[in-house]
Amino acid sequence: MASALLLIPAALASFILAFGTGVEFVRFTSLRPLLGGIPETGGPDVRQGWLAALQDRSILAPLARDLVLLLLFVGQHSLMATETVKAWTSRYFGVLQRSLYVACTALALQLVMRYWEPVPRGPVLWDARAEPWATWVPLLCFVLHVISWLLIFSILLVFDYAELMGLKQVYYHVLGLGEPLALKSPRALRLFSHLRHPVCVELLTVLWVVPTLGTDRLLLALLLTLYLGLAHGLDQQDLRYLRAQLQRKLHLLSRPQEGEAE
Repeated sequence: MASALLLIPAALASFILAFGTGVEFVRFTSLRPLLGGIPETGGPDVRQGWLAALQDRSILAPLARDLVLLLLFVGQHSLMATETVKAWTSRYFGVLQRSLYVACTALALQLVMRYWEPVPRGPVLWDARAEPWATWVPLLCFVLHVISWLLIFSILLVFDYAELMGLKQVYYHVLGLGEPLALKSPRALRLFSHLRHPVCVELLTVLWVVPTLGTDRLLLALLLTLYLGLAHGLDQQDLRYLRAQLQRKLHLLSRPQEGEAE
């Protein structure tokens, strides 16, 4: 009982930190570039050449700092996902291993967002804020971002959000039910080993579909696209299992509505 009093607050604190970081990440990736909070134009454009722009210290310095922040996040997210580090954290933190991973990921992402430096004088790859694109292109981007985030939240629910955040592990431990992954089928474990980021396509849409793609945004989109691409290894068997689980979840969600209709 005493251990439960310590485990539950720790898991909840990790969840709250991750949830708040997720909300801030939506603002960082969607609201700021779509609403024009930080201008990304005003410097040399593509016609003047990227080579000349990248010789400017006022452009290189913030880009280098942004790159270090991204590499810090990618390094933490990848290193703590290795079997060696997972075994070590499980040995010393027990059932809180997943909560620790989630909290460290949230903290690394917080560092990226809080210390990210825009490059307003840098060149832009494209800019659709001028007429005749100034109205409908930002609107189209906004709609696609909303759809992408709704899909992301829906997919996370399908993939057992409580388990992804580490809450389910602590809940099962307190009740003496064991490890949640031990109750999953071999097909599910196989899928999880291949699919580290179940919302890859939606995140790529958020990263790339913006009215103005400036230098720092290009760096963010390129590096995270590369990272997300390397993290995937799905095959047809995984896709069939994923489709079957999605259909089962939708069927379960529709059953109460059918009961009410009767």
